[in-house]
Amino acid sequence: MRQPLVPANTRILNPFNRETFVFTHPYEGGPSSRMDVVLGKGGSGGGNAVAHIHPGTDEIFTVHSGCVMVMIDGKEHLAHEGQSITVPKGASHFFRNAFDGETHLTVTFVTAQEHLRFFLNLARWTAEHPDYFKPDGAVKLLPIALALNAFPDHLYISALPVWLQKAMGVALAPVARLMGYRLAMAPAGKADRRANATAVAA
Repeated sequence: MRQPLVPANTRILNPFNRETFVFTHPYEGGPSSRMDVVLGKGGSGGGNAVAHIHPGTDEIFTVHSGCVMVMIDGKEHLAHEGQSITVPKGASHFFRNAFDGETHLTVTFVTAQEHLRFFLNLARWTAEHPDYFKPDGAVKLLPIALALNAFPDHLYISALPVWLQKAMGVALAPVARLMGYRLAMAPAGKADRRANATAVAA
């Protein structure tokens, strides 16, 4: 039986973005991964509305209540209750609440990779290490370099070439560790991957 990364429905508020992560399905090993997001009034996602890409997976936003605006390659897309928006892999995007109240949505990564672990790191950092963030909510250079190096090809900032961000991750991750920055959750080891694959097959 697969073990959850965190207890199901764990909620972690990112106060910088007014974004609450709800880990509704905290299991690895399947073809996709998903979690819920609740955006408060004026809330945003994607590193405080910083445009970014996921090079290895499509991302689907499904709205349960409210309205979300997803900016994809510079074009605004709106989804209301019962509607979905798909961001193709490699497309630059960010999202924000377009409703005068809370918006509740499910975010699905069609290719699972280790997105649950990646976003658990970011979410837990906001609660446990707010000093890892700038006043505007963006992650500081050293911790984001640590995360990008640990989880390659999961997320990159749109404004910089991917090759440069990969090089920065390799160069700066040891510096980040030396300066005391730590991942809240490490990438899955080979044993974890085998165990998850066996559990799914069973």
